Amino acid sequence: MSLSRILSDAFIPELPNRYNGKVRENYDLPDGSRIIIATDRLSAFDLILTAIPFKGEVLTQTARYWFEETADICPNHVLAYPDPNVVIGKRLDILPVEIVVRGYLAGTTSTSILTKYRKGEREMYGMRLPDGMRDNEKLPQAIITPTSKAFDGGHDEPLSGEAILSQGLLSEEQWETVSRYALVLFARGQARAAERGLILVDTKYEFGTDKDGTTILADEIHTPDSSRYWNADGYEASFAAGTRPASLDKDFVRAWVAARCDPYKDPIPAIPDELVDQTSKVYIEAYETITGRSFAPDLSGATVLDRIRTNLRPYFS
Repeated sequence: MSLSRILSDAFIPELPNRYNGKVRENYDLPDGSRIIIATDRLSAFDLILTAIPFKGEVLTQTARYWFEETADICPNHVLAYPDPNVVIGKRLDILPVEIVVRGYLAGTTSTSILTKYRKGEREMYGMRLPDGMRDNEKLPQAIITPTSKAFDGGHDEPLSGEAILSQGLLSEEQWETVSRYALVLFARGQARAAERGLILVDTKYEFGTDKDGTTILADEIHTPDSSRYWNADGYEASFAAGTRPASLDKDFVRAWVAARCDPYKDPIPAIPDELVDQTSKVYIEAYETITGRSFAPDLSGATVLDRIRTNLRPYFS
């Protein structure tokens, strides 16, 4: 693992209107487009836990695969890919609701249905789950469990469709559109994942509107950051044994942290180097398994940021 190939920060002073997210850094250009740079930061529990070599490149290229695979379902924000870590997208007004779709009773965060179910909750997200379900059990059908879209490091909060409409977060037409898009996208993702020996367990989608009011898929899609993937082989045995299925996503890092502390109350233990290295390998394996392509990182430039700066020079003002 080479520290020079970790992109922890993507500050480029020649680019205007910087917005620094948990994982991505954004720059709004005068022509109405947005530069989105995926760093190697790993976020969970509303915190930055560490940085993972090649993670940003894997995320960008995995999302690119899925954007291309789902372009017939709904419009997306992509305009160009000038660098392996970078997408140029349409600047959108991001809708204040994250659309989370779940196919299994799973999760580790405070908003996951498994966390709530273990606490005895059955009424959640405007629906009721039956008694007697087991950890990681397949749901009768995919469900939408929306959350508020927290900006500037805030906490996501569970929502129901009724609350979304009553609070005016989305119009009725917008809610119907994003719900329909999300379920069809998830079905496509599950079908493609199954062809690769994977189970797409759950995922989140972010949508925005352009200047004409059109609803457009934004951010990322079906990546190891925004989604939970299990290996199909071994799922039944793990479920029968009551153990956590083998995964290809950042969930095992969340599980490592959650096993050692309450991440919402306690200090987070330092992530050991061997876990960082293992996580990098998991992200690369996820890309290769999902896409069926080999991952060959772009090692040009003295550092990842140097390479990105070179490739983005045409966008400097």
